[in-house]
Amino acid sequence: MADNDNPQLILGDIITNLPAVRAARKAKLMSRVHRRLIERIEGEQHNELAFQHSVFCQTSLPYRNPGDDVRLWQRSQGRTLLQIEAGHVFHPALKTYVPVGLPWGPKPRLILAHLNAEALRQQSPVVQVESSLSAFVKRIRGFDGGREIRFFKDQLTRISNGTFRFATDFADGPVQTNAHIITNFQLWPEKDQRQRVLWPTEICFSAEYFDSLQLHAVPLNEADLAALAHSALAIDLYSWLAQRLHRVTPTKPAFITWAALKEQFGPDYGRMDNFKAFFRRALRQVRARYDRAIIDLDNCGIRLHHSLPPVTKRQVMLPPAKSARDS
Repeated sequence: MADNDNPQLILGDIITNLPAVRAARKAKLMSRVHRRLIERIEGEQHNELAFQHSVFCQTSLPYRNPGDDVRLWQRSQGRTLLQIEAGHVFHPALKTYVPVGLPWGPKPRLILAHLNAEALRQQSPVVQVESSLSAFVKRIRGFDGGREIRFFKDQLTRISNGTFRFATDFADGPVQTNAHIITNFQLWPEKDQRQRVLWPTEICFSAEYFDSLQLHAVPLNEADLAALAHSALAIDLYSWLAQRLHRVTPTKPAFITWAALKEQFGPDYGRMDNFKAFFRRALRQVRARYDRAIIDLDNCGIRLHHSLPPVTKRQVMLPPAKSARDS
C-alpha cells in the first residue's frame, strides 16, 4: 500500500495541519460572508422590501438553540421584558400534540420579516406560506430546497406555536400583553412517516398583531437581510438601527453604554470583552450595508446620530391600513 493510502499517515497529516485546515475553512466562510455584504443579490435590483414589527426591533429572539427541552426564555431591554413559551402542534398520525422548541437564530427573524411583508402587501393577515417562503429562501440564501428549506419550516413551526408575553414597566404602572403572533394555520400534508412535526402551509396572524403591525412596521431592505443572514446579532443590530436612528434628535445624539448594549444584545456572551468583540464585528457588517448610519463607537459605548433610515418613506408603497377584523 502506498504511503498516501495509509489511513494512519493520512490522519497524522490532518492532525498536524489542523490549524491550517481550520484557518482555511474560516477564510472560506468569511469570504462568502464578505461577498454577501458587498455584492448585489438576485432580486435586489427590484427593491424588495421586508418589514419587522418595532417590538422585535427592540427585543430579540434567542441567538442560539436553548435546547428543545427548554420551554421558557426571556430577554429584557430597558423597561420592556419579552418572554417566549414554546408550544405544541397537533400530529394527525399520532393523534396527539407533540412539543416543539423555541424559535432561535437568524431564520425566525427572516421568516417574520418576510411574512410581515406579505401580509402588509396583501392587506390580509392570511399568508400562503408554501410557495412564498420557498421563493424567499431562494432569494436570500440561494437554495431551492432540501435541508435549508426544512430548517426554515421548522423555525416557522416554532414561531407559529409559541406564546409571546410583553411587559413594560410604565411610570403609572406595568402593562403586560400575552399573544400568539399566529393564531391559526393549516398544516403541510404528511409525506414522510419519519416526519416528527408538520409545517404550516398557510398562516393567519392574530388580529391584534396584524393591526399593530400596520401601525408599527419598520421597513427593511430584503437584500440587506440576505447579506446579514449568517448572524442573528447582525440582523438585530440592523433592525434596531433602522427604527432608532431616524428618531434621534438631530441636535442631540443618543449615547448608550456598553453595559446597556450588553443587557439588550449580549446576555448570552458572558464576559464583556467577548461581547464587545462580537458586537464590533457585527456592527462593521451592518454598516457595510446600512452606510447611511452615523455612529460613533468607543470604549465607553455607542453614540447614535440622526440618520436616514435604510428605507425611506417614499420607497414604501403600501395600501391604506385594513383591520384584520375586516378581512
